[in-house]
Amino acid sequence: MPIRLENVGIAVRDLEAAIAFFTDLGLTVLGRDTVSGEWTDTAVGLDGNHARIAMLQTPDGHGRLELFEYLHPEAIETQPTRPNEIGMHRVAFSVDNLDEALATAARHGCHPLRGVATYEDIYKLTYVRGPSGIIVMLAEALQKP
Repeated sequence: MPIRLENVGIAVRDLEAAIAFFTDLGLTVLGRDTVSGEWTDTAVGLDGNHARIAMLQTPDGHGRLELFEYLHPEAIETQPTRPNEIGMHRVAFSVDNLDEALATAARHGCHPLRGVATYEDIYKLTYVRGPSGIIVMLAEALQKP
């Protein structure tokens, strides 16, 4: 049975702020909607599900993020995850220029958790805390084709 990743869904507290962050990094908005009704209750497993959503895509057309801001039931605030917690960990992006990507993230108040690291002679990378506490890995290949 063939399988492919469709998207990664991320609940956010402020949909517009999350869209601004990810589009500044280079993703494009494919569409937006407000969803509710029996079909969403069934699909998501939440009664009274009502959310504003946006689907974003990476420039290569292969990666997608579905961002959603719950209107009902009320979103539950939790502490942002840490890198060693079990569960959804992070979303990772390859970038052409890590310094430029970090400057873009900084304009949104998002900074590296600790700093920038170099993995052997392959990648320069870092984790930043994005909107709604999302951990976002940014990685620049050091050996350009």
